[in-house]
Amino acid sequence: MQYLENIDWARWSAPALSGLRIVLIVVVAWVSITMLQRAVRMVRLRVEGRLEGTDGARRAETLGRVVRYLVAMVISAVATMLVLAEVGVSLAPILGAAGVVGLAIGFGAQSLVKDYFTGFFLLFEDQIRTGDVVKIAGIGGSVEDITLRHVRLRDYDGNVHFIPNGLVTTVTNMSRSFAHAVVDIGVSYRENVDEVMAVMAEVGAQLRADPAHAVRILADLDIAGVERLDDSAVILRCRFKVAPLQQWTVRREFLRRLKAAFDEKGIEIPFPHLTLYAGVGKDGTAPALPLSLPTDANGLAQYDRPQP
Repeated sequence: MQYLENIDWARWSAPALSGLRIVLIVVVAWVSITMLQRAVRMVRLRVEGRLEGTDGARRAETLGRVVRYLVAMVISAVATMLVLAEVGVSLAPILGAAGVVGLAIGFGAQSLVKDYFTGFFLLFEDQIRTGDVVKIAGIGGSVEDITLRHVRLRDYDGNVHFIPNGLVTTVTNMSRSFAHAVVDIGVSYRENVDEVMAVMAEVGAQLRADPAHAVRILADLDIAGVERLDDSAVILRCRFKVAPLQQWTVRREFLRRLKAAFDEKGIEIPFPHLTLYAGVGKDGTAPALPLSLPTDANGLAQYDRPQP
């Protein structure tokens, strides 16, 4: 009893209370991180249940992982500062040094930070999904994978491209809702344009009636008409409204059938050619077009020379 009476309780009460507060801070931080991450996981699972396909589930998983990481980082940083304050460490110099270090890291890794921010919004706004055919940063191909850091594309030749998200400024997605298979047809100037368009409409109707292609084509052939007058051909434009990623298949099959129909009806798909015009005088007479071939000393043109 005498020993207990000699203890300076005031001296030990402050450290004990500080230790209890530190333990309480750590426990509260751990519980907060666990509960918030569990809440984020539950929200992610509910969102995945409403999304269709594995690409939506992957996008939700990526966003959920980012949110859980941010939650853990923020709560851990706050808890660390509170613990240091309880120990008696001044936070002002640490925060000042952290600001300088963070500024230096920001300048050195700004492209990396830009990649992550851009990747987050690419996923959050659902601009790109796995399996989409897109064109980004001047490269087109099928999306094999998308992360917060980069997009992995595989082009038609089989080449794989890793594109940092920071380089993505414009996304051209050719895989959403529907697409248009646009076809430009060149025919000779001698052909009747209305007859050619009637053949195109007939071939388009046959293609849509084919059971093998009916599921790909969403509407009848839309013939825009004469697109332009080229040097050697009249260009006619038309298009099909098709299911996503089916524009190339429909376009190739339509061209194959149209070529056969043109051959059957004698419609000319012209080769590039050049027409020489000698001109017409005011009286309506056309001057002769002077043509000459170089000859040798014997008067033989080049094509008349005996071959060795």
